Amino acid sequence: MIIMSVDYGDVRTGIAVCDKLEILASPVCTVKEWNQDKLIDRIIELASSHKVELFVVGLPKNMDSTLGSRAEKCMEFAAALSEKSGIPYEMRDERLTTVSAATALNDTNVRGAKRKDSIDQVSAVLILQDYLDSKKLKA
Repeated sequence: MIIMSVDYGDVRTGIAVCDKLEILASPVCTVKEWNQDKLIDRIIELASSHKVELFVVGLPKNMDSTLGSRAEKCMEFAAALSEKSGIPYEMRDERLTTVSAATALNDTNVRGAKRKDSIDQVSAVLILQDYLDSKKLKA
C-alpha cells in the first residue's frame, strides 16, 4: 500500500510517501500554502499522482501526551483532507520529529533556505518511517 505522510503546518507542510512494499519513506516536497482549502487540494493532487491509499498525519502531542490546540487543529485538518479526498487517515504521534529532523540536517550541514524547505519534508519522512516500523513490529 502506498502511504503518504503529512507534517501539517500553518505556513509549510512536509510531504513524504513510502514504496508499495511499505519499507522506506521518502521525501516528496514541502507545500507552502496558508489557505487550508488550497493546501488540501494540492495534497490531493500529490496523492493522486502517487496513487496514495492512506494518509498518516502528524499529531503534535504535548510531552505529557495530552492534546493541545495544535493537535486539535491537525486532527481537524486530517478529517477535512480525508473527507475531501475519500482517502482514509491515521494520526501519528510526532513528538520530537522536528528536533530529530533538525539534528539530521545539522549532521549533513544543510543550512539557510534549503534547510527551511527541507526540515518539514524530513519530519514527514520520520513520521512515516516510524509508522511503517511500528506496523512491522505488530506483524
